[in-house]
Amino acid sequence: MIYTVTFNPSLDYVIQTEKLTPGEINRTADEHIYPGGKGNNVSVILSNLGLKSRALGFVAGFTGDALEHMLNSCGCHTDFIRLEKGFTRINVKINDGQETEINGQGPSITEEALQELYGRLDGLEAGDFLVLAGSIPDTMPPDIYEKIMARLDGREIHIAVDATKELLLNVLKYQPFLIKPNNHELGEMFGTVLDSEEEIIRHARMLQEKGARNVLVSMAGDGAILLTEEQTICKGRPPKGEVKNSVGAGDSMVAGFLTGWLNTGDYEKAFKLGIAAGSATAFTNWLAEKEEIVALLGEEPPEYGL
Repeated sequence: MIYTVTFNPSLDYVIQTEKLTPGEINRTADEHIYPGGKGNNVSVILSNLGLKSRALGFVAGFTGDALEHMLNSCGCHTDFIRLEKGFTRINVKINDGQETEINGQGPSITEEALQELYGRLDGLEAGDFLVLAGSIPDTMPPDIYEKIMARLDGREIHIAVDATKELLLNVLKYQPFLIKPNNHELGEMFGTVLDSEEEIIRHARMLQEKGARNVLVSMAGDGAILLTEEQTICKGRPPKGEVKNSVGAGDSMVAGFLTGWLNTGDYEKAFKLGIAAGSATAFTNWLAEKEEIVALLGEEPPEYGL
């Protein structure tokens, strides 16, 4: 089983407007509401590609009800912990030629609720996969990723981590199966700017030396680079297309990679499916459907077990 954790999920209210003028009444030209959160995005893409997962995290209020309903409609199995106070946040994303975001704060997560999450994670079994993705709310311990991985250490659970800076660096000693920084985040971890593929590979290898088994570095329009635990390097560029959406592309890449590896056990095929999934989402208004992902593979889908 694959589990995803989203500590501060959201409803994303996505607005298209001709022009955003502060201080005046603005009207939308188009609008949509989507279930949000990096772990939830991974669960949706996994579902679209035919893999079951269980989405964990915290929800509250009527917005939490709506989030669960929308994820269930996407074929996801939710197992959220319900908080008694507050409500699941709403993030407003406005596009008037450029993207403006107003992100909600989210509910306060109690110690009791956190202990309940630990109890559910204790139920994971050897061979299960766990995806930890996204930022940590202010109401939670800043080292929560490290606490979770220490708790699960030695139980043969494959953990994928998509986080930044210290959140990621502090868990490498637990040998995560996959980490996915982008090239800018990778440079920030070492206090530098990475200007070439050679520098990206060298610094990604440094993360391997600290414990990461597989390092997948996304580079937006420049594609991605994968350093595998087998000491191979895969490079790939995205297919051509019109970028409509930057939200969820990295999460889709993680989901595509996990799907490809679980279906084939081949890192190169997993890498190709990851790039296709990330690109397909970037070319759509939300998260890509299976048909959109498969169309970008350029090969017959049976080879990938889809």
